[in-house]
Amino acid sequence: MSMRAMQLTAPGTLELRTVPVPDIGPDDLLLRVGAAGICHSDSFVLSLPFPMSDKPLTLGHEIAGTIESVGPRVAGRSVGERGIVYLCWSCGECRECLRGNENVCLAAGRTAMPPCPGLGPDGGMAEYVRIPARSFVPIGDMDFAQAAPLADAALTPMHAIRGASDQLWPGATAVAIGIGGLGHVAVQLLKAMTETRVIAVDVDADKLALATACGADIALQAGDATAAAILELTGGRGAEAVFDFVGADATAKLAVEAVAPNGAYRMVGLAGGVPGIDSGPAGGPGLPWGATVRKSYGGTRTDLLDAVALAAAGKVRAEIERFDLADARTAFDRLDSGAIRGRAVLIP
Repeated sequence: MSMRAMQLTAPGTLELRTVPVPDIGPDDLLLRVGAAGICHSDSFVLSLPFPMSDKPLTLGHEIAGTIESVGPRVAGRSVGERGIVYLCWSCGECRECLRGNENVCLAAGRTAMPPCPGLGPDGGMAEYVRIPARSFVPIGDMDFAQAAPLADAALTPMHAIRGASDQLWPGATAVAIGIGGLGHVAVQLLKAMTETRVIAVDVDADKLALATACGADIALQAGDATAAAILELTGGRGAEAVFDFVGADATAKLAVEAVAPNGAYRMVGLAGGVPGIDSGPAGGPGLPWGATVRKSYGGTRTDLLDAVALAAAGKVRAEIERFDLADARTAFDRLDSGAIRGRAVLIP
């Protein structure tokens, strides 16, 4: 039995290929894919100058679909169930996993990045995908295209926000930098989970309009005066929490300049930005005393379950653009040019 899959066959080369439907092991599920989101990390992998593996790799870690078959050792799952895929394929047995920190599984070593579909194992930009049964999260009758982005675009900001919860008291100010796939969901999560004032920052006016539609209280166009504007809006103190969903030099610098003393700066974007933090006396544009910096990766299974519950309750909704699986290259090009409003989603 064969299927179509969008595969990385060489650095920078995407091909829609006909390949065998994957076999599953005793603890696995075969999922018939209903939708697969496209993330900037997919684009990052596509842009690497070296091959990810010695064989073609099916991309895609934001996956929603229907169970097609069930491994013989799997309990509690049945053919026809609809769900999404938790992207951290951790061991489930180590100290961190048992504490609920599956995203930093000990089996992943110092990199602390457990296997992830599309970034090692074959992913979901295909008609079928093999997944570990424990990674399946039910979604009921939720639309697949709406559900798929929750697997990262909601999971990752949920984890970053929870990691700064001690600063998100009623009346505090939170800044979301970069209103793309993750950022526009982060704005909604902040409004649904906290009573903070949310400031959205982006270079693009259309994305700022999306932030406002998602509930942002203030929208600021990024530029040389953005940090000063945030300080003015916060009485010169800075924002209690700053979430950087871009991670470039400019956004990292902005986060350091805009976060409050004792505040939380959470690095989420993967653009390689260097915030320029040093151990000198705090003051001026440097990181203020007491502020914490944390690189936040993915999220826990509990984060995903709670994000799905918020989406089911109508409190979080991904803005999506649908593309046929065969049009993945067009979707990637639009993503790379900043033309996607929210999240691009492939439909097999």
